[in-house]
Amino acid sequence: MKVVDLFLLAINNLKRRKFRTVLTVLGVVIGTSSIVVMVSLGLGMSESLLQSFKNSGSLTKINISNYGGMADNTGKKAAVQLTDDSLKQLETIPHVTGVSPSLEVPITAKFGAYEANYSIRGVSQAYFSQMKLKEGTTPPAGDSELTLVYGNTVGSSFHKVKNWQDSYVANPMKDTIFYIFPEKQVSNPNGVSKDQPETANNKPQKKYILKTAGIMEGTAEDYSEESMYAYADIDTLKAFLKKIYKKDLVPDPKTGKNGKPLRYYVYDEAYVFVDDMKNVSEVQKTITDMGYSAYSNLEWLKQSQDSINMVQMVLGGIGAVSLLVAAIGIMNTMMMSIFERTKEIGVMKVLGCDMGDIRNMFLTESALIGFFGGLIGIALSYGISAIINSLTGGGGSDVLSGFTNGGEGQLSLIPAWLALFAIGFAMLVGMLSGYFPSVRAMKLSPLAAIRNE
Repeated sequence: MKVVDLFLLAINNLKRRKFRTVLTVLGVVIGTSSIVVMVSLGLGMSESLLQSFKNSGSLTKINISNYGGMADNTGKKAAVQLTDDSLKQLETIPHVTGVSPSLEVPITAKFGAYEANYSIRGVSQAYFSQMKLKEGTTPPAGDSELTLVYGNTVGSSFHKVKNWQDSYVANPMKDTIFYIFPEKQVSNPNGVSKDQPETANNKPQKKYILKTAGIMEGTAEDYSEESMYAYADIDTLKAFLKKIYKKDLVPDPKTGKNGKPLRYYVYDEAYVFVDDMKNVSEVQKTITDMGYSAYSNLEWLKQSQDSINMVQMVLGGIGAVSLLVAAIGIMNTMMMSIFERTKEIGVMKVLGCDMGDIRNMFLTESALIGFFGGLIGIALSYGISAIINSLTGGGGSDVLSGFTNGGEGQLSLIPAWLALFAIGFAMLVGMLSGYFPSVRAMKLSPLAAIRNE
């Protein structure tokens, strides 16, 4: 029997029992839509989480921290220091495309009656190459004049000194901002910081005017690990600070065992950039084996995705129960169809119809039930997904929008592959449900079938 003939015969048989067919298809619709919607919630949360991590920092960046790098008075072994020489060693690690130290200096910024306290971070050009700007450019390497790139949330941190409720959103590209750098502090051997004589003499603090080269991408509400700082080329910042702090290099220099300031830079943080996400874990392990404390956004992302995958499996399992019930319904429909069509089956066998054709006839019917149920189920799933996303959008529920990166993402996401998979899976479930009834029809005795009324 030709495929077309099998298809037409199966359609006609399903039409003969419209109400039963509709009820069976409805079971598949509910089962398919349940699974698709449940899986779409997991996919949406996973995608939203990925986007959130991308917004908060590069997934190919590894953060290295090393606080308290000198040996203490107990004689414990000194931790590995982050110095210019050690950073050059990090550059030789395979798959590393760039390394940047982080030289952080706290400052007070003043604009009229308003002021803000934040830090200037000196970073390398490798860091700037990863930075996305909404306005301006990044400062060139080794420039003679110190220029800044503002984080997107820094401008909103200006307040009046005596009334913090009175705030001002500064535009560093247009406003003239005065910068006050901290006085020199040196820690004594006991680890206690003390001001230098300049503070004791109450000399007026010197104010500097620095140009703004650019502003990072994002709004004042888009928080990330980079958004709260102003950035400068590290070589230019070092030269600028050396004019202020002379041999101490920075306002609060690291000290040796003798309590005297070190004459070289020891960084608390550094950043390593990797060529591809798949190599981040390997590079991170190499860095930790060298004695540093390292972490990456990709590491936290994988842990969070593992949790989401577990939730997704539970949600998918709940939906699968509905489809299992639908599969039982298909099997029941096919068995009832065999009992009602035993004479028809007997006549087909007496006329010499191939046993495989009889089996395929019932398999085609069950596959069509799965196909139509899956197709309608997908359409229903898209409708439910649209409703869920409208509730979690900008004007929707604040509670639900917390799962979608502030309402910008989609809580329910149905990609094309999921829709096609769902239809194919529904057909497969239909065929598996119809397999045993089809085998029963194939093995039915022709004489017994003809005698049956």
